[in-house]
Amino acid sequence: MTYQKTAERIAALTPEQFRVTQMSGTERPGTGKYLDNNEPGIYVDIVSGEPLFASSDKFESGCGWPSFTKPIEPAHVAELRDVTHGMVRVEVRSASGDSHLGHVFEDGPQDRGGLRYCINSASLRFVHKDDMVAQGYGDYVGQVEDR
Repeated sequence: MTYQKTAERIAALTPEQFRVTQMSGTERPGTGKYLDNNEPGIYVDIVSGEPLFASSDKFESGCGWPSFTKPIEPAHVAELRDVTHGMVRVEVRSASGDSHLGHVFEDGPQDRGGLRYCINSASLRFVHKDDMVAQGYGDYVGQVEDR
């Protein structure tokens, strides 16, 4: 499967999705569509379709955004130094789509690697485990556990 950013996909974004993914915005805490999603599946880049995170790696961090312990495919996630807003952070972007996803912090569960990928729901599309094969994500079904 080829993952890429296209003009058609950008044009299909909602204003909030555009602001977050293309302008490095942040959705308000506690408002994201996927914050409380506990269904089995994967989260892909809303722009490129790149597989980013598995529901098996999602956890409740209390930060107000969906949090994950690791990417489903590390090559699909780029980490960049971010010095905006008077802070030094690590920004997370999709590798092919170049969508702003959120930030990664070192305060995640220690028994699962210690990282917390704090991700905007507006950057994501959820693919339920039952639909993964049909949508071309069958290679990742083994990384998704039923809860």
